[in-house]
Amino acid sequence: MSGNFLVAFATFFATIGVADIAFIFAGLTRNNTPRQRFVFASRGVLIASGILLFFAFAGNAILEIFGITLPALRVAGGILLLLIAIDMVFARHSGATGTTSEEEAEGMSRTDISVFPLAMPLLAGAGSISAVILLTTGATTDLEFWIVIAALVATLVLAWLALLVAIPIQRVLGLTGMSVVSRVVGILLTALAVQFVFDGISASGILGGAS
Repeated sequence: MSGNFLVAFATFFATIGVADIAFIFAGLTRNNTPRQRFVFASRGVLIASGILLFFAFAGNAILEIFGITLPALRVAGGILLLLIAIDMVFARHSGATGTTSEEEAEGMSRTDISVFPLAMPLLAGAGSISAVILLTTGATTDLEFWIVIAALVATLVLAWLALLVAIPIQRVLGLTGMSVVSRVVGILLTALAVQFVFDGISASGILGGAS
């Protein structure tokens, strides 16, 4: 069971972008007081938690409404996670886990960034929402489902702590240190993404039908 938790935690860590948000948050709030940064971080994480938990519990219903099968979701989610992982390994900016330059510029002009761009799309973006639906709908037992939820909550708590110490982290690790963390997580996420694609193709029965 600890293996399931680690897989889910690593996936959420990468797709939420815990290693990246500290830098972005520090840049967006460099002119704010520590009290304001605390409020922004806490409010943003709470809102993002609500969004991600909604998709965690409503994932199956959403798939049924749109007629999406779990194997199709696994392949699509795996491909999306693979693209994110490739960007992480090569230290490229990914719009799936962060903000575009236009969104960041708009965020800089806002007095309160807790909803946009912090809660969405930084914390609850396309990558993290896809990962939540993929992992929760793929859980075969209630225990596995709650393990995924526990991993999600743990990642969000870690993200909140990273936001609170964003400026000190930026000073200590610097760009090189954060890039190393991002690349290591990206390599692990690459393997997980490929496994999701393999599992989706295998569960779809395409290969068996072809033979």
